[in-house]
Amino acid sequence: VAKDLGLQLPALSESGVRLVSESRTQYFALHGRTGHLVTAERIDREQLCESVQQCVLRCELIMDGEM
Repeated sequence: VAKDLGLQLPALSESGVRLVSESRTQYFALHGRTGHLVTAERIDREQLCESVQQCVLRCELIMDGEM
């Protein structure tokens, strides 16, 4: 995420970055030292999507301040 936004890691952590998802469970997180988007929770496709053929988990990255 840091690389895609063209930010250095200190700037990423200082900008108040938050990940928001539609579900109550937060499945993704930002790794503090690398800036990578990582899974924060075990993702069980059968439980989440049951009989749906295409399973999609959406999340938004919100940054405070200016870029």
